[in-house]
Amino acid sequence: AVVSNFTPVARHGYRIGLPATGHWRELINTDSSAYGGSNVGNLGGITAEGQGAHGFPASAEVIVPPLSTLIFEYVT
Repeated sequence: AVVSNFTPVARHGYRIGLPATGHWRELINTDSSAYGGSNVGNLGGITAEGQGAHGFPASAEVIVPPLSTLIFEYVT
């Protein structure tokens, strides 16, 4: 799953629809200090629950840093 924020404002508690419940690992966060960012993120992952959103059966609340892209990988 890929989430991008093209605004200079962080989005806390933003709900995204996902195809499956369970743990999603944050593979890339372009706001990471490794890329010169401010290190705002999801502490390495998110957990999707059975609440549908955006046409998907599951969803999770994420923190989307400003001017960033996040990439999540389904784990379980």
